[in-house]
Amino acid sequence: MSEPSTITQKPFRRVLLKVSGEVLMGDTPYGIDTNTVQSVAEDIAQIVKSGVELCIVIGGGNIFRGMAGAAKGMERSSADYMGMLATVMNALAMQDALERVGVSTRVQSAIPMATVCEPYIRRRAQRHLEKGRVVIFAAGTGNPFFTTDTAAALRAAEMQCDALFKGTSVDGVYTADPKKDASAQRYDRLTYMDVLAKDLRVMDASAVALMRDSNIPIVVFSIKGRGNLLNVLRGEGTFTVVAQDAAA
Repeated sequence: MSEPSTITQKPFRRVLLKVSGEVLMGDTPYGIDTNTVQSVAEDIAQIVKSGVELCIVIGGGNIFRGMAGAAKGMERSSADYMGMLATVMNALAMQDALERVGVSTRVQSAIPMATVCEPYIRRRAQRHLEKGRVVIFAAGTGNPFFTTDTAAALRAAEMQCDALFKGTSVDGVYTADPKKDASAQRYDRLTYMDVLAKDLRVMDASAVALMRDSNIPIVVFSIKGRGNLLNVLRGEGTFTVVAQDAAA
């Protein structure tokens, strides 16, 4: 269960990277740590230079989380829209960092805001990817009651990605939270049904179901270590693969 994973698949042509908003906080308690964003951008630049077409979805939990707002008494739809706006802020920060390291980037928002980014148009996004640009999808699906995990799964399917890479603060999927339970063990590979049946919370259930129906593998890894993204893309390092077949 704890052996290094391998991805037994042909080289990836197009990948969607899902980054949790909390990752962008770095060691700060809130908001965007520019050094952390720059570090992630430099890792992404390595991927782009290797020839992989890359699109990104970033969460907004470092700024505002809709469900948390709703839990404190806010109307859920309004809270979710605020969370979507937080993802736009993160997307613009990542775009700035990427372009400072020479990566051509476009931000497309599911909520139209023409002053700061493009509206989400599937065929335009595909064309950007074909031209070697990184596309950052912001504002989730544009609808309340759906998480950025679901948005990532949806965009991965629409862009016909070969895999969805979920960059988190831990190096895979565990039997329990490894930050709280020292005895937690990391899974090497899982099926989509394993994740749903065991309620492992890799992504929300609708996102996992969409990846299952689209037959797009989910690769969960730690994005905090420099070079981890490129290593995982090469099938090296430590991570968990969620796919149709749990066999290595």
